[in-house]
Amino acid sequence: MPSIELRTRQSLALTPRLQQSVRLLQLSSLEFQQELRTALDTNPFLEYDSSETEDVALAGATPDEDGAGVLPVADTVAAVEPDPLPAESAVSETLESAGQDEMPGDFSGDYNTRGSTRQNGDSDGSDPAEWARSQPTLREQLHDALRLYRLDDRDRAVARFVIEALDDDGYLRQDLADLADSVDLEPELTEEELLVALRLVQSLDRPGLGARSLSECLLLQVNALPADTPGRDVARQIVEHHLERLARREQAELQKQIGCSADELRVACALVRKLDPKPGNCYGRTEDNYVVPDVIVRQVRNKWVVTINPAVQPRARIHRMYAELFAQSAGASRSPLAQQLQEARWLIRNAQQRFDTIQRVAECIVAHQKAFFQYGEIALKPMVLRDVADELGLHESTISRATGNKYMATPRGIFEFKHFFPRELGTESGGTCSAAAVRALLKEMIAAENTRDPLSDVTLARMLADQGVLVARRTVAKYRHLMKVPPAELRRQI
Repeated sequence: MPSIELRTRQSLALTPRLQQSVRLLQLSSLEFQQELRTALDTNPFLEYDSSETEDVALAGATPDEDGAGVLPVADTVAAVEPDPLPAESAVSETLESAGQDEMPGDFSGDYNTRGSTRQNGDSDGSDPAEWARSQPTLREQLHDALRLYRLDDRDRAVARFVIEALDDDGYLRQDLADLADSVDLEPELTEEELLVALRLVQSLDRPGLGARSLSECLLLQVNALPADTPGRDVARQIVEHHLERLARREQAELQKQIGCSADELRVACALVRKLDPKPGNCYGRTEDNYVVPDVIVRQVRNKWVVTINPAVQPRARIHRMYAELFAQSAGASRSPLAQQLQEARWLIRNAQQRFDTIQRVAECIVAHQKAFFQYGEIALKPMVLRDVADELGLHESTISRATGNKYMATPRGIFEFKHFFPRELGTESGGTCSAAAVRALLKEMIAAENTRDPLSDVTLARMLADQGVLVARRTVAKYRHLMKVPPAELRRQI
């Protein structure tokens, strides 16, 4: 029988302002700048702040009469100058994975192009940065070189099609037959025409471009060398028929198959290793990913100081005149504009709260990982989000949002906040160390190894155990793979 029953229930609901605060906190610096610029373009109660005071940018927002804050604006990333660091280990010079950018020592040059005036008769108001020379992409360079050749319309169209079919590494990955079927030309395109166009493209610029395999790429580069280059003939045989044996370091078998002396083979192998397996990477890219640090860490009088990067703080404030006129109008509280005014105030306050939370989290990280800034990766301590949450009195999910897609500029490089939360590993004495410290130890061991007899994963695990760090061989192999270090048999040099 149907009945009516009354029940009471409690539930947690996020207010619109709190939802906005959570969303802004988890955005990256570039996403946050875009979000605030969109609000400035759509909300009539928000305006750009044209003041030049830098104390606001460094010390935080100051409240205005409406109770909202004034945030500093910057349309470009601050200029960075490299600050040389003391060498930590020889691995930074030998391993490709250790090629991190050095940290800027000076963060000046906050260029604002919005307020630029028209000078010297330049009436279009264009951005001077648009005149800066940019490196041409692979396809742009090849198209420019193709214009120097006198070709008929069909041959030029086929050559252009081949250029567009190249990938970013400079290779032609498609079969010529499949490529010919995908071209709509009259009469139909043949594989022979494509092959002729491919040979032309391979001669336009750097040797190795337009290759269909690694062997062909290296062979094109060897053939481009002068005829009197030492080891050229042996190197041609290696790249044409014996690349797999070279990768496996089968020196004796190579010498037997080619029929050369040990010295000739050594010279040829050194010549092959100098070749570029990805010649397309020498050109510019059409799309670049930029990392903008959210905070800057400097050492001031033996203390590590954390400040918000002024370049990530767009200046915005409540338009005082519009707000006063709206408050004096009749029925202002019932107008749809009242919601926009409230949203503008929420945005200013939530943005300031975002910066405060990020700075507090960064200061806590620097306090916990102070040894890292003095001694490098080997001194990185194990830490979890709960440690920061308990110290700051915040929820762990808030710390997770405050560290996601956030970057810290330090004298040792630019690091993501997550980098300072390495996993904990046990030691023989019962203590703990971080996974990052273990990777740093492995880097030092591999850098100091004898290249004629490199250390195996088992030997590396045994050497770590001698220093009190207990890790399995497969763990060493995993860390070595993350560092992009090849196995011992591929590191061996004759």
